[in-house]
Order: sequence, then structure tokens, then C-alpha cells
Amino acid sequence: MSVDLSRSLSIAVRTGKVILGFKETLDFVRGGKAKLVVVAKNIPADMRAKLERIASLAKTPIVEFNGSSLDLGAVCDKPYTVTALAIRDPGDSDILKLASSTGTRKRRKGS
Repeated sequence: MSVDLSRSLSIAVRTGKVILGFKETLDFVRGGKAKLVVVAKNIPADMRAKLERIASLAKTPIVEFNGSSLDLGAVCDKPYTVTALAIRDPGDSDILKLASSTGTRKRRKGS
């Protein structure tokens, strides 16, 4: 799945609207503008818990990227780390279908 997710993320960043960064992602999830959230595997536990709590209230699915924040930044073609990102518009990417078809579920409180 990580190869497909990486490819889909790369396409979404190039052709769609993707918000990078934890604070920005949190703001877009709170506003109900995010369709999907992707987090790096090494996101700090407190940040992840906060994001999961807000995402569950907004009914926004969260996908964990199987790599570090440095790897996630590289997939997004950025020279810096990315711990979280929000997909507003997938563009030509199939990331929303990929996320739902691979068993990604909406995170619930306490999961």
C-alpha cells in the first residue's frame, strides 16, 4: 500500500490542493475542509492524539504514511519534514478511493 499511497500523494500534491503541516492541517480539519488526513509514522503521540480527536469530530479519515516525516516530505517534493497533511482536493489522484478501499477507517476516540 505504501507505494500506491506514495504515488497517489505525489499526484495529489502536484495536481490538487494539499495543506502541509500539523497546525495548518488541524485548522482545516476543524473547519471541515479536509477530505483526508495523512500523518507520518513518527508523528509525536500528543500531536497524533489531538489530530485524531478533532478528525473524529469532523468525521475526517486519517491514514498513516508508512515512513518518517522526512520521507513524507520527500514524497511531497519538499526539502523539509512533513508530519501531517490534509487533502482538500485530490486533483488527478485516486487517494480518496485508495484510502477507503484499503480498509482505512475513520478514527474513533480511543483508537
